[in-house]
Amino acid sequence: MITFCIIDGQGGGIGATIIKKLREKFGESLDIVALGTNAIATSQMLKAKANRGASGENAIVQTVRQVDLIIGPVGIVIANSMMGEMTPEMAKAVASCPARKILLPLIQENIEIVGTAAIPLPHLIDELIEKHLNNISI
Repeated sequence: MITFCIIDGQGGGIGATIIKKLREKFGESLDIVALGTNAIATSQMLKAKANRGASGENAIVQTVRQVDLIIGPVGIVIANSMMGEMTPEMAKAVASCPARKILLPLIQENIEIVGTAAIPLPHLIDELIEKHLNNISI
């Protein structure tokens, strides 16, 4: 079974929305780990029906080594993003782990990603599932 890891920070709304959509599409057959940069983000993702969750730097650094697929905003690979919640150690661990990463181009930092369109979050998540996860064997 593939272990999905959803990473989010601040209020956990992006991660919770991703998990809800994954559950709608794939049901309970997915193993979803929620990693929050803080306890509030993790709590919201657990309420959205992640199988388990953990919060903080050490949880993220240790857990990303053990999952197959990571999903989150592009800030999860940028040091000091998410208003400083994503520490350099967390960003390094996510970027360098062997798991496949699917990143949503949602940025609040002083960074622009050329070639991306301003698409609302629900449409981005639909695209993520339909284009990138539809053929995954669970």
